[in-house]
Amino acid sequence: MNNGHMRMRWPMAMGVNVLLGIPGVVPVWLLWYFAANWPFAALGWTQGEPTENDGMLPWFLVGVPVVGAFALVWWLVNLSVRRRAGSRPGLYWPLSVLATLAPSFVLMAVL
Repeated sequence: MNNGHMRMRWPMAMGVNVLLGIPGVVPVWLLWYFAANWPFAALGWTQGEPTENDGMLPWFLVGVPVVGAFALVWWLVNLSVRRRAGSRPGLYWPLSVLATLAPSFVLMAVL
């Protein structure tokens, strides 16, 4: 495969991850909400939401399936895209994670 063809596939691979990151805002928010209200609040790093008293059941019923489904879809899509991009795994996976988190970072910066 020639080098020019490889350069055309990297933007496609990162674009796919940015597009995956748009619905990925929901699992990122769920993970942050969970972390901020329980482990980080217990460590004193954040203040937990005072009205959050539902316990762990909603997280097992909603949070785990949403985050798990997103992670599975992200991983399966990226397995296929990485093969097509023909890139090294040590470079591809960290850049894919950053590209997927980009919409969440933009949203945090704007709000």
